[in-house]
Amino acid sequence: MSIRLGYQMPNFSHAGSVRDLFPSVIAQAKEAEAAGFDTTFVMDHFYQLPVIGPPDEPMLEAYTTLAALATATESIQLSALVTGNTYRNPAVLAKTVTTLDVVSGGRAVLGIGAGWYELEHRQYGLEFGTFTDRFARLDEALQIIVPMLRGQRPSFDGAWYHAEDAMNEPRMRDDLPILLGGGGEKKTFALAARYADHLNIICHAAQLPQKLAALHERCAEIGRDPATLETSYLATVILDEDGDRARKHQADLLEKQGDELAALPVELRASQSDRQFVGNPDDVAEQLQRRVLDHGIDGLIINMVVNGHEPGIVDLAGRTLRPLVQ
Repeated sequence: MSIRLGYQMPNFSHAGSVRDLFPSVIAQAKEAEAAGFDTTFVMDHFYQLPVIGPPDEPMLEAYTTLAALATATESIQLSALVTGNTYRNPAVLAKTVTTLDVVSGGRAVLGIGAGWYELEHRQYGLEFGTFTDRFARLDEALQIIVPMLRGQRPSFDGAWYHAEDAMNEPRMRDDLPILLGGGGEKKTFALAARYADHLNIICHAAQLPQKLAALHERCAEIGRDPATLETSYLATVILDEDGDRARKHQADLLEKQGDELAALPVELRASQSDRQFVGNPDDVAEQLQRRVLDHGIDGLIINMVVNGHEPGIVDLAGRTLRPLVQ
């Protein structure tokens, strides 16, 4: 498994009608596949996120969407970026992602994180708990999920979760990749060092040297070679052949976000503008090389919230970025 160039679809608001919505999603996934992206992602949320739009904007359930995309694509890997651990029983999640792997012919990746969007939890009746609670739950969940993905039958009796000889059949393979996403240097990175094949880092681009140093510390604490844990960076790309048009798109996006940014966790809110890479193909390639890849990050996962739905834009991004990560 390798994720060097991923494409995330974070919004479903550009179709003219609900009937047109999923064909637009399929078109983006197929364009990403043809353009050389190795993985396509959707968010695991029930409401739209504050930084992108109001909560009642269209949002599709992640695993239903990914299973449908499996039938419309041939080679691209499929994942949530990232699954909210608090939304599903861990054994059921292991079964779900394994079924996606079977349906897709071995193309699923389990992307997972602790969860953070309190509004969804409150309105859907899901337990939210404290920050510490959510990471304790994620640690317990992984102690059930990882063995199930590897063909074992775990029994586990924790403070949050229980499993008894949990079976997971059928499976395509016993090495389904696990991706953790986040920027927490102590909790997230420690869990990634213990359980993950890939870590998608969310932070200010300027913080990447600090983040990679912390990741190396977490790996050293358990005796893991950090070279065995692949890394990527999540970037918002606003790309157009006309750089001025791209910068106008960015200005419009920032104006639209407005007070919605205030609803985000502090670390996400502060990193929004620093995670945007804007301009024509040469501009964007230079920015991502200098601000991200030159620090030692292995790959890029991008979203194109402004214009990724426009035919040809994902292809342009693939042609622009693929040479940087080969």
